Amino acid sequence: MDTERARQFELRLDAGRPLPEVISDKILELVEAGTYKPGGRLPNESELARNMRVARSSVRTALQRLEAQRVLEVKRGLGWYVRRVPPPDAQPAAALLDGRYRISDLFELRIGLEGLAASLAAVRAEDGEVEDIWKLNQQHQEAGDDPDELLSTDEAFHEAIVRASRNELLIETYQRIVVELREWRHQSFEVPGVALRSAREHGKVVRYLRNDDPGGARAAMNSHLQRLYDALPEIPEEPLDTTQSAPDAEPEWHSRDSSG
Repeated sequence: MDTERARQFELRLDAGRPLPEVISDKILELVEAGTYKPGGRLPNESELARNMRVARSSVRTALQRLEAQRVLEVKRGLGWYVRRVPPPDAQPAAALLDGRYRISDLFELRIGLEGLAASLAAVRAEDGEVEDIWKLNQQHQEAGDDPDELLSTDEAFHEAIVRASRNELLIETYQRIVVELREWRHQSFEVPGVALRSAREHGKVVRYLRNDDPGGARAAMNSHLQRLYDALPEIPEEPLDTTQSAPDAEPEWHSRDSSG
């Protein structure tokens, strides 16, 4: 990397600030300076990590923060892009990003959102989307024991299901909270056996999606997330039970096309 380029990506490190926050500030600075223009594509995560001399996982967290702030958007299979119309306020997620919520608060909300998303996706996802979700889980299974790769493939799997819900508010809210759970999720993949169990539970969700079964998809997703929730150190002996429901408790969702 030449000197000028190295200076462009140089980070102003601060012991009191998380590294992903420093990285997101640098990327935002580059966007505001016109280095990356509205509608333009950013370098991929690996290239940004090399340029900034940081881990790819930190870059991904920074990018997700900017996505939650509606500065960037991710296009599946293509990469990260600057939004064409910058938001009037680049801090819409501040209430969730200021650290005043416990991990369990965020995780309880995540359970509700992802259970709903799986239920909606069972009705609204096209066959090709479901197969793509299955392929993402195959990549998760093939990630070995690398926590960074396991986290990346796990995030891709869950996000694909959320996007298949066709509910923009749900998608946006989900994006705002998962960034804050990222460090804990990364640590969870360092525990032996978690990755294999994760892939198997993902597979169960996919089976219900293929069967167009919203109740089964929600229950499978809730059961998967319940296990992770129960492992949080701040959860008491009697955790939230998200797996018991009456047979007719599932709403009757209506289909929605991919443009709506």
